[in-house]
Amino acid sequence: MAQQFTPRGSDQPCVFCAIVRGEAAAEVVHRSDTVVAFLDAHPLFPGHVLLVPAVHVQTWDELPAELAHEWLTTSQALQRAVEAATGAEGALLLTNNVVSQSVPHLHLHVIPRTRGDGLRFFLGPRRRYAAGQASEVAEAVRARLAAG
Repeated sequence: MAQQFTPRGSDQPCVFCAIVRGEAAAEVVHRSDTVVAFLDAHPLFPGHVLLVPAVHVQTWDELPAELAHEWLTTSQALQRAVEAATGAEGALLLTNNVVSQSVPHLHLHVIPRTRGDGLRFFLGPRRRYAAGQASEVAEAVRARLAAG
């Protein structure tokens, strides 16, 4: 499949597309016509898997709706498999969208986690809304959702 570029992503050749096509090496753990999962080449922990759509899609909002069901069911199966295979207590499921997206191809990280594993993942800095700001932001989001 030809790589399609969007204004929000990179115009460089995509390593994940090369993995999907079999032109770049990866430890593939699952392959279907529409999704491919493989071990992250630079894992946070052994068993860290990436799930990618077989078609070049750069961001979450570009994932074709017809792939959503397989994306969801495969990610759930991967989470269970990674936890069982590694003896993990849980998993971190993570998708970056443009910012911090090291490869401009939609990918879901499935990272095995165990209490005390040393991973310091936090979402911050956090700030409270100013008076009235939450209502304004919520209304702006509702308006955009209504506009489609």
